[in-house]
Amino acid sequence: MTPFARPRTRRGFTLIELLVVIAIIAILIGLLLPAVQKVREAAARVKCQNNLKQWALAAHSYQDTVGGLPPAMVVPGATFSTAPDNTTGYGPNWITLILPYIEQAPLYNQQVTSITSWLNTVNTDHNWRLVRTANFNYAQCPSDPRNTTPYAGAGGSWVRGNYAANLGPTGQEANDGGSTSFAFTINGVTTSLNGRGPFWFTTKAAHKCMTIQGIQDGSSNTIMMSEVLSGLNATDSRGVWAMGHIGASTIGSYGKGAALTPNAKNDLSDIITTCPGSTAAALNLGCANGSNTVATARSAHTGGVNAAMGDGTVRFLRDSISQLAFYQLGSAQDGQPLPAEAN
Repeated sequence: MTPFARPRTRRGFTLIELLVVIAIIAILIGLLLPAVQKVREAAARVKCQNNLKQWALAAHSYQDTVGGLPPAMVVPGATFSTAPDNTTGYGPNWITLILPYIEQAPLYNQQVTSITSWLNTVNTDHNWRLVRTANFNYAQCPSDPRNTTPYAGAGGSWVRGNYAANLGPTGQEANDGGSTSFAFTINGVTTSLNGRGPFWFTTKAAHKCMTIQGIQDGSSNTIMMSEVLSGLNATDSRGVWAMGHIGASTIGSYGKGAALTPNAKNDLSDIITTCPGSTAAALNLGCANGSNTVATARSAHTGGVNAAMGDGTVRFLRDSISQLAFYQLGSAQDGQPLPAEAN
């Protein structure tokens, strides 16, 4: 170095330049996150659709073997308002009965003696409930934020589930294959529409429900199963895969009264024994305390719920669907052509 040479300096980022770079990165991340969230939700929705497809196919296989769809819940000698927390009085539900058709034969076989005793109207062996702790593929939708918390009632450790058999918009009122109706005004004419679904509670042998071929409105026009959401806390019995009560693994009494559409948020849109109180502000989980008599289809997907139709196809039902269209899609024998929006 000569005596008069200046030392060479290296110029770095100024504070302002660094802040600008950080701001640009933050903006890019802000733009990217919604896209990532949309991709995640799309993947979760597809997973739920596939799960429902598997349950529908399993129900078809059960019907082919037994001669009818499985009962929503076996309750010989019991009342349908039997609370979920009751340690007696109700037996296996539809999911428990079709476990062998959903690659869960070992789980079913562990309690086959208890399960078959209920099908033979001997309702004193409650060991079938031991299946309740099993967590397996197809039981849950990844979009449900609460399905990792088990239900604590009736002995506890009831694993959550997100799929429900359709009892129809007249729900438990149509038990044992009975039929009730609800009046609608269509084109100025008041008409009573049958509200029986393809599943129902059974109180006597033979414990089987409608056949797919027996769906008079057409299997592609009738909801066989839908999504439901897990309860708000450990004592809320909604979304329990092994429990057949309305709201747990069945839906019913919707499309009329206060449960007019999927994901209804008003308090009376679910009437559940274990409802924790007024929850209209909660995520798509409005409910009121009372006997398990009303539950509508629910999901955490944006804008609607997935539903498996009787022919095994899966459709996305919008929250904006009309009361009439929702009722008719849920009924297996209303005898009316579907509104255009339901097709």
